[in-house]
Amino acid sequence: MTTVNGGRILVVGGYGAVGAPVSQALSQWFPGRVLVGGRDGDRARQLGGVRVDVTDPAAFRQSLDELKDVVAVVMCVEPPDAGVARVCFERGVHLVDIGATLRLLDDVAALHEVAAGTGATGVLSVGVAPGLTNLLARWAHEAVGGAERIDLTVLLGAGEAHGADAVRWTVENLARSARGTALRVPMPGYGVRTAHPFPFSDQHTLPRTLEVGQVTTRLCLDSAPMTTALFAARRPARHPAVRRALTASFRHIHLGGDGFAVRADAHRGPHHAAYALTGQKQSRVTALVAAYATRELLTASLPTGVHHIEQLPALSQLPEQLAEHGVALHQLGSA
Repeated sequence: MTTVNGGRILVVGGYGAVGAPVSQALSQWFPGRVLVGGRDGDRARQLGGVRVDVTDPAAFRQSLDELKDVVAVVMCVEPPDAGVARVCFERGVHLVDIGATLRLLDDVAALHEVAAGTGATGVLSVGVAPGLTNLLARWAHEAVGGAERIDLTVLLGAGEAHGADAVRWTVENLARSARGTALRVPMPGYGVRTAHPFPFSDQHTLPRTLEVGQVTTRLCLDSAPMTTALFAARRPARHPAVRRALTASFRHIHLGGDGFAVRADAHRGPHHAAYALTGQKQSRVTALVAAYATRELLTASLPTGVHHIEQLPALSQLPEQLAEHGVALHQLGSA
């Protein structure tokens, strides 16, 4: 178990769409202990931070050596591999990672023994999806006494100005195959929406962490026409030139609001349980999930090693804790 009483928190990408509110929240809880880092050294230094490069693990190791007192890293950008995570764990530095790419999540999770050996803790699947979807899935799973099938639905605001990494990740994954079929799903505050299978990582990690046979995650936007346009581009998006054009378009065209909703439905025979969360600004709430996870890591006793968020009972009530930030919890069905 780990409890951390001192040292600094390095927020990598701490000036971005997610990183900036992470830094702000943590600075309120840990005054003077938050250090902004990123590849854009000028932006980082304007905030009193430092340049760090997650594409170069050797350089990142040197940065930690020079900083000396970093006890936790919050990763708000996606590195190319698990090299930086290994650097952190080998030094006994804790890691909170908002990454959503399955390959990277699996590679970091494979470092469990490395982290445990130095007393470090890694927290994965930290955000809205994956993240809050994982926690709602666990709630619904337990409500039916062990689900045979879990359906997750994510509704994102087409009008929100998402960060460059988030837009690029969405477009790249649009071109990838996803199991399952489209469903019409009632989403609180938005009515019934058509949601399409999308390769979110939660549907691949939850079968392992919850021992559920079938998990499918689907995506829609708050704008029905934008949802139709997005998924009509699925096949063309297999071509790099089309992906580049789509990425540029979604960075500059915002036809919709900034609200979001996530829903988890668990099924076991005739039993059904469903929970949902609604709120504003998915990037802000992703940052809050990361900040709360980091606070728990630094002020409470979390197990060493690498864990997805739903594997940590100390974070199980996070959906309720976010109510003070305008995130509403909905219980939609019971076993």
